[in-house]
Amino acid sequence: MTSTRLPQLVAPVVREVADNVFAYTHSRGGWCVSNAGVLAGTNGALVIDTLATEGRTRALVDFVDGLEVGPARTIVNTHHHGDHNFGNHLFGPTAVVLGHDRIRPEMIETGLALTQLWPDVAWGDVRVTLPTITFADRITVHVGDRRVELIHLGPAAHTTNDVVTWLPEERVLFAGDIVMSGAAPFCLMGSISGSLTAVRKLAALGAKTVVSGHGPVTGAEVLAQTARYLQWIQELAAEGRSLGLTPLEVARQVDHGEFTELVDAERIVGNLYRAYAELDGGPAGAPLDVLSIFGEMVAYNGGRLPTCYA
Repeated sequence: MTSTRLPQLVAPVVREVADNVFAYTHSRGGWCVSNAGVLAGTNGALVIDTLATEGRTRALVDFVDGLEVGPARTIVNTHHHGDHNFGNHLFGPTAVVLGHDRIRPEMIETGLALTQLWPDVAWGDVRVTLPTITFADRITVHVGDRRVELIHLGPAAHTTNDVVTWLPEERVLFAGDIVMSGAAPFCLMGSISGSLTAVRKLAALGAKTVVSGHGPVTGAEVLAQTARYLQWIQELAAEGRSLGLTPLEVARQVDHGEFTELVDAERIVGNLYRAYAELDGGPAGAPLDVLSIFGEMVAYNGGRLPTCYA
């Protein structure tokens, strides 16, 4: 694998999507270039995800502190991948961190693995800081007078521990990595069929605004596009399996069609591996050989490590 040290080219884009509700996004949205959300209340702020690097998270902390809403900080981690929680500790020791019941063991097992995949990224001081409050299905948080619903979509979608943040009055959805705006979905550590079920449940909420885990703010159309992509993966897997082809062989032969413009096209390999496992009857979210499959994604990418602008 080869990699090149890359400058931090992707600057944050902050958009107020409802009164005192901010989408803190990065427009490209590729590998580790993740988003956050900020809900400002009378006594403090609720922050949905911290970011991949120390530098990016410190900028997020400065933004939140600049709102002058009081000292309380509550953090929601949408899932265990480090680009959504490596900066938890930078909000200070009094911050309360929430997540799904499965996130703690997954974070412990995964550790700082992302920093090993892309060792040339300027990660800075990143740590594994575990949620101290976890829940099984859903929990309601109140930010001032605003009702905020945290909902687990399981047993597996993008991962085994996905949590979305739903603001029912404002019809704003922070969807985590169940959907990615402008980037290919990635279900290697979750489930293709489970992701389809999750996306359909999210569509039923009737969101007007969707903030994905990566990429720009959209409307509900990103849910429909994600469903079409996942169905495409299932169809490719069924055909490839019947022809005796490996996931990598299938990926190298197909035209991406309407999904050509999605960044990180190499994720098709990992998604096909997950779809093959499900055709074999494997349970949703059952562990696969992630490092070996990531190596095949690199091979699909011409032997180049996928670009990471974190």
